[in-house]
Amino acid sequence: MSKIIVITSGKGGVGKTTTSASIATGLAKRGHKTVVIDFDVGLRNLDLIMNCERRVVYDFVNVINGEATLNQALIKDKHTDKLHILPASQTRDKEALTKEGVEKVLNELAETFEYIVCDSPAGIEHGALMALYYADEAIVVTNPEVSSVRDSDRILGILQSKSRRAEMGLDPVKEHLLLTRYSPERVIKGEMLSVQDVEEILAVPLLGVIPESQAVLTASNQGVPVIHDDLSDAGQAYQDAVARLLGEEREHRFLDIQKKGFFSRVFGGKA
Repeated sequence: MSKIIVITSGKGGVGKTTTSASIATGLAKRGHKTVVIDFDVGLRNLDLIMNCERRVVYDFVNVINGEATLNQALIKDKHTDKLHILPASQTRDKEALTKEGVEKVLNELAETFEYIVCDSPAGIEHGALMALYYADEAIVVTNPEVSSVRDSDRILGILQSKSRRAEMGLDPVKEHLLLTRYSPERVIKGEMLSVQDVEEILAVPLLGVIPESQAVLTASNQGVPVIHDDLSDAGQAYQDAVARLLGEEREHRFLDIQKKGFFSRVFGGKA
């Protein structure tokens, strides 16, 4: 039975595409056949983070319109054997995504893949509504600041009212909270909401906390999802999040200021 997971947020720039790439990669690395779809028609970025932009010949909209088969449009990931990418179109309008067309593609993907990860555009425009409509689970990505959290609350309301599950009276979309760009130092200074603050406002189970990390930017620039970086705090945090998504219990890390060890204090290196 295939599972559709939407990665969504109310606000742009919170790390949705980074999260989509790492969650999809993590599921594939754990042995699950996974496909990640870019729903951001006109502004695609997933192919850059997955380092496959030069291999895009056909896209999601081509498949919906019958201009290409799914097999022609899917791109096999370079690093992870069980992962494929379905890129968005850069030249079409978001209205090219229709419920019937999206459903047809998702049904065809479900015949092959265990997990279908949908990288949603930010907010509540057409592409975002199409990405969340068929979701079984949703990972709501938010930064620990008031406007981002408020916008995420709006998305949660839409998931609970405008998804197919809501329309058909089925079990609700299973919601997860992923907090990105978290800095314990800034929380202590009062510059950022704490994990507890965000949990109280949104009241959604916490899937993971991704620390503010240079490793995320470095990985994006290299076209490699940061979850591949086993030595970075962000890579490890995404690995923990994937484990929790698969039902494992893992303690949340990187919530407190890391104390530097003796050699770090003496020589000024990283902890």
